[in-house]
Amino acid sequence: MLLTYQELERIAKTEFSDIIKETRFIGGRSVQPNKLRVYFIDDSFLDVWLSDEGDYSYHWEQRACRGLIHRWDNAPDHPEIESFPHHFHDGEEINVVSSNLDISIKGAFREVLEFIANKLK
Repeated sequence: MLLTYQELERIAKTEFSDIIKETRFIGGRSVQPNKLRVYFIDDSFLDVWLSDEGDYSYHWEQRACRGLIHRWDNAPDHPEIESFPHHFHDGEEINVVSSNLDISIKGAFREVLEFIANKLK
């Protein structure tokens, strides 16, 4: 996933530079990190986790800033959601709704960053 994380880091830094403070690769080894963390101008951050099997999580952590979280993921834990297993935690863990993120990793990442940019502006 390193190449993908590096590509996502490039997208964040070039296309969303107005809201990005810094980025870091988190966990694992330097040649194979476990996730990408993107820090925003308001001190919130986004953790991006991707698996080789297609699992994902885009977790925007804002509890310290606004008491909120937003997370898009495909963990198979909400079968009642129309877009199962894809779902979105909208503001808090218990508020789970359908998610229709782009099926491509880069497209989904851009959608998530657009969502965040709109909330920060």
